[in-house]
Amino acid sequence: MKGESAIKSRQGRGTSPLPDVRGYFGEFGGRFVSETLMSALLDLDRSFKKAWRESAFRKEFREILADYSGRPTPLYFARSLTQEMGGAAIWLKREDLNHTGAHKITNAVGQALLARRMGKTRLIAETGAGQHGVATATVAARFGFDCRVYMGSEDIRRQALNVFRMKLLGSEVCPVDLGGKTLKDAISEALRDWSRTVQTTHYLLGTAFGPHPFPLMVRTFQSVIGQEARRQMLSREGRLPDALVACVGGGSNAIGLFHPFIDDPSVRMYGIEAGGRSISPGDHAARFAGGSIGVLQGTRTYVLQNPDGQIENTHSVSAGLDYSAVGPELSYFRDSGRISFDWVGDDEALEAFQTLSRTEGIIPALESSHAVAYGLRLARTMSRDRLIIINLSGRGDKDVVEVSRLLEQKEGTS
Repeated sequence: MKGESAIKSRQGRGTSPLPDVRGYFGEFGGRFVSETLMSALLDLDRSFKKAWRESAFRKEFREILADYSGRPTPLYFARSLTQEMGGAAIWLKREDLNHTGAHKITNAVGQALLARRMGKTRLIAETGAGQHGVATATVAARFGFDCRVYMGSEDIRRQALNVFRMKLLGSEVCPVDLGGKTLKDAISEALRDWSRTVQTTHYLLGTAFGPHPFPLMVRTFQSVIGQEARRQMLSREGRLPDALVACVGGGSNAIGLFHPFIDDPSVRMYGIEAGGRSISPGDHAARFAGGSIGVLQGTRTYVLQNPDGQIENTHSVSAGLDYSAVGPELSYFRDSGRISFDWVGDDEALEAFQTLSRTEGIIPALESSHAVAYGLRLARTMSRDRLIIINLSGRGDKDVVEVSRLLEQKEGTS
């Protein structure tokens, strides 16, 4: 590793040299894993960097995104929603129109191509809301991999449609009944599997989290979101947006949108976490509101933990944001002041879910509804000549049964 140059990704007018060769974004990141996985991670790091330098690899990646996934996704002016809010113009980056229904397919395609190049025959993945699981099962079917997806049993209950989709695509879905039975526990089980099967298996991690090089790799693949949005806004409006808004679980859709704008100081960025029922331990998943710096699942970042370092339980109406930690690059940009973070609670997210559906005929994922809710809040404080892009990271088909249940429950207690 000594003397190896870090990948420098193009962003707007400048470049960012992060992470460093050890996988650190300032004090965040790194590799905190067993010796078995350290060897696999070093091999993955070398393979990814070599592949990304090759024009043929990047060309195949772009072609599959265009022909199979449906990129570029539209940048859509939400006229009715803008008129109802009465403030800034609201634009939606329509990641919900990707094949499989979310931004997750972009990273899945990139990692599947890399796994094939490395000679792996099997993919494993974790999933919370099920969208990454579906994306992994999809690329496994497309490229001929065996596939197993780990999913918390609570999330299996909430996301029955996506569970069926994964099975229909030929993948095995393994319920995880440990801990809170959600995303954190699914990641733990996937890491255990990978440590036993590294010779034949690639762990297709779905978010910009975990040990290096996963945060770098996922961000590199997902930056296509922001690259497209940048070109589209310049084409439509002749200038850059004033604000970007994205929901934040691990952080893949957020860093994918934000990264190409990092060197544009006029563009404000807002990452929105899950405020759950309240900002009390166990009631939310807002790591920057209630967490502290620690190590979880291979990386140093902000974590929801008690004073003894024990990981706290989390809660969110959205399975994809229901996680105890956040990606290390987002932690770096939060502490540097470049990206602002806030949270939206369950009730406000449910209201935004209904508002966007009613005004624009677009049903958002519950995860994306957190970004929509904050975007509406922000738009009302800005003048009509300002521009906001909200990353609509996924569609809400998977959530309609759960939302129906929650709304009936609320009506019954009102």
